[in-house]
Amino acid sequence: MDALTRDQLAIEPARVLTAPDLLVGSSLPGWHAAGGGIGLRRALEDRAGIIGVLERAGLRGLGGAGFPTHRKWEAVAAQPGPEKVVVCNGNEDEPGTFKDRFLLGRTPHQVIEGALIAALAVGARQVVMYVNPHLGSVLPTVAEAVAAWRADPVLLELAAALGGPVTLEARASSGRYIGGEETAVVAWLEGSFPFPRRKPPFPAESGVHGKPTLINNAETLAHVPHILRHGAAWFRSRGRGGAPGTKLFSLSGDVQRPGLYELPMGTPLAELIEEHGGGMLMGRAFKAVFTGGPSNTLLTADHLDVPLDFDSVRARGSRLGTGAMIVVSEGTSIPRRVTEFVEFFAESSCGQCPPCKTGTYQLATLLHRIDSGHGTRADLDSIRQLCGLLPGSGRCGLIDGAVTVVASSLERFGAEYESMLRG
Repeated sequence: MDALTRDQLAIEPARVLTAPDLLVGSSLPGWHAAGGGIGLRRALEDRAGIIGVLERAGLRGLGGAGFPTHRKWEAVAAQPGPEKVVVCNGNEDEPGTFKDRFLLGRTPHQVIEGALIAALAVGARQVVMYVNPHLGSVLPTVAEAVAAWRADPVLLELAAALGGPVTLEARASSGRYIGGEETAVVAWLEGSFPFPRRKPPFPAESGVHGKPTLINNAETLAHVPHILRHGAAWFRSRGRGGAPGTKLFSLSGDVQRPGLYELPMGTPLAELIEEHGGGMLMGRAFKAVFTGGPSNTLLTADHLDVPLDFDSVRARGSRLGTGAMIVVSEGTSIPRRVTEFVEFFAESSCGQCPPCKTGTYQLATLLHRIDSGHGTRADLDSIRQLCGLLPGSGRCGLIDGAVTVVASSLERFGAEYESMLRG
C-alpha cells in the first residue's frame, strides 16, 4: 500500500481534500470517476494492514486534539466482539471554524468512505454520520450520499468481511457546541441530552449503548481513503518540515481574502495570512491571531514565523486546534473580541457543572463591564482570580478553553484592559 508511482507524485500537494474533481456533492458515480473507492478496495484486500498504514502516515486527529489516529483505532480494534460503532463527528459549531461543512456539503463521499474503512479496520458494523443540522443543506446532502452508498454492492463485501450486515446512517446532532464533545456525542446517540460524561471509561471502551465506539472528526476521516490509495509515504510528502499531510485552515477576521485554505501541514502562519489571505485588511498592521478557534492561547507578531503544525504551535504555547485562524489587526480591541468569545462559551455551557456554568457567566459579565468602560480594578482582579480557580472544574474542556483565551489575552495584552478601567 505504501508504494509511490510517478503519477502519484504528480498530484498537486496542496489540494488533496479540496481538489476540484472531488467536489461532486452527493453523486457517488462522480466520486468513483474521480478515483473514489480505490482506498476502500485496497483496505478490503489488506484489512490487517489498515492501521499500520495510518501509523506510518502519521495521521492525527484533525478535530482539535491532534491525537494519533492509529492509536485511537487500535484501542477500538482491541475490544472483543462485533458490536462496535464508528461515528463521523460533523457537529462543527465553534466560532471561526467552517471546514467540516465544506467537506460534508461539497465532497461527502470521501468522508463516508473514510468512515467505512474505519469500520473495516476496527471491526464495527454500525456507522453513523453525525451532522450539525444548522449547517444549511449539509445534512440533506450527507443523507443523500449515505443512501447512494447503501445501494452500492461494496456494502455487501464489507458485510462479508465483518461477518454481518453493515448499517450506515446520517443522524442530526443536537446542534449545540457542547454536542461535539465525544461523550456528549455518545449521550445524544443514545437518546439523551448531550451532557458530557466523566472519563474513563472512554468511548473506545464503552460508547454508544455500551458498545466500543470510534469517534473521529470529518477531516480526519476524509484523509483516510487518500492514504489507503496512495500510501503513507505519499501522505508524509504532502507536508513541510517533517509534518505530514495537509490541513484545512479556516481563515477569517481582518484579512483581505478570508476563506478555507488547504495547505501543507507546517505552512508558516505568515504565509497563510500574507500569500493566501492577501494580507491584512486596509493595510493595517497584524496584531494577533486566535489559533484553532477562540479557545486557545493568542499568538502575536512575534509568532508569525511559526509553522502551522501540532508540535510547532504547541511549542509556542498554543494549539493548532481545528485549524481556525481568526486574525486581529491593530486598532481592534482585544478585550472586545475576548468578551464576545467568552459570551459564546457562557451561552454554550450545558449547565451540568456549576463551576463552568457560573464561571463562564461571571467571566462574561466582568469582561463586558470592562469593555463597556464601567470596569474597576476589583473587576480585573476578579477575572485573574477566576482564571486561577476555574481550570479543570468541568467534565469537558469548555471552561478550560474559556479561561485559556482570557488568561492569554491578559498576559499579552494586559495594558489594553488596564486602559479601559474606570478612573
